Amino acid sequence: MKKTLVINTSLQSEAGNSNQLANEFVSKLENQSPIQIDELDLAKIQLPHLTQEEMAAWMTADSARSEEQQKLASISNNLIEQLQSADTLVIGMPMYNFGVPSTFKAWIDRVARAGITFNYSENGPVGLLKDKKVVILAARGGMYAGTPKDSQSQYLKDVLAFIGLTDVEFIYAEGLNMANKDQSLADARQSMDDLLTAAY
Repeated sequence: MKKTLVINTSLQSEAGNSNQLANEFVSKLENQSPIQIDELDLAKIQLPHLTQEEMAAWMTADSARSEEQQKLASISNNLIEQLQSADTLVIGMPMYNFGVPSTFKAWIDRVARAGITFNYSENGPVGLLKDKKVVILAARGGMYAGTPKDSQSQYLKDVLAFIGLTDVEFIYAEGLNMANKDQSLADARQSMDDLLTAAY
């Protein structure tokens, strides 16, 4: 049975539009074929910003780590194992000040590790995570997709490709703080159905 990792990033957790859309997409996916679902709500686990002490724990051989270093290293190790075991990632992604939630950046900082999820080669970095599909449910208060102000989408494509995740699909729900919220949500749900028909 294939495993789907659902990563929700809204500070509002279940009340966030992106979380609701991601969970709705997973429900539709589950109706098509049996899947194993693993959920990660970054607002609930309150993942802190990466520190020098935590990074140093990664660089220390397992046998030489102190008890505190073992604890610090396990944060990244567990998140990477969770990611490695997934066949599909579904990410609920709001836009905060033209970027991603800081909790998502904290997650990226722990799963992007040299020698584990990417390697440096003579031609530059090479991602090591292969054969995984990523679906991003992007919820925005304004209208940004396809414009120069949508720096979020390019960042997500680049940082996911950095660790080998290049099969990425976006489903946008925009203008959610504007008058066309209902139509935007309806369009997003239609895009979900279209993607599920085409890709699954």
